[in-house]
Amino acid sequence: MSQENDEHREVTIPIDSVALAGTLSLRPGARGVVLFAHGSGSSRHSPRNRYVAHVLRDAGMDTLLMDLLTEEEDQVDVETRHLRFDIGMLAERLVEAADWLVENPATSELPIGYFGSSTGAGAALVAAAERPDVVAAVVSRGGRPDLAGPALPRVEAPTLLIVGSRDFDVIRVNRFAMTRMRAETKLDLVEGATHLFEEPGTLEAVAERASKWFTRHLAGGRTERSAAQGRTRR
Repeated sequence: MSQENDEHREVTIPIDSVALAGTLSLRPGARGVVLFAHGSGSSRHSPRNRYVAHVLRDAGMDTLLMDLLTEEEDQVDVETRHLRFDIGMLAERLVEAADWLVENPATSELPIGYFGSSTGAGAALVAAAERPDVVAAVVSRGGRPDLAGPALPRVEAPTLLIVGSRDFDVIRVNRFAMTRMRAETKLDLVEGATHLFEEPGTLEAVAERASKWFTRHLAGGRTERSAAQGRTRR
């Protein structure tokens, strides 16, 4: 299906005392909505995540690409590099963003998936553990699921861990995280890829595998009971 009829909205997501910018792309007849949790030093303008989002919309999903830090916080993080590793704070913002999607009339009936990269994957798993009735699937790209720590056994969403076959340190921490997880979890190695999936064809492989995972696990709308539970947990 062509994306010509897709609607793209620049949105502001209020979270505690800050407001985070995002791009919500709506697909006619979408089967789910995928919220992107970018990695360290990145933003909603990440070309890799924007490419994956494009492929997911081709597969019939809405997408939300959002900044996890304000402009001021981002400037601080450039100097200190500590906010990108504040998994608790990032996870709370992803929880609030999922709640925002539940309350948004355009996405309120859709199951939610998280697509996390690098440190964003750890935050996405913590957030998924906090919203088991709302988050239906998680995909990690070159992620650090180990950073989710004690939240890993509480994750109920089926989780796909995509790692480059030449990203040896990240393979190791992903395998460690799998030993802590109880949900359906799969480690999928992209042959010849390093951490950023810059090799020819490797990012396309990531997008295809993520699309298949979300298509499988975001089937059908969220039930009224699950939607109500998502709202009352705020």
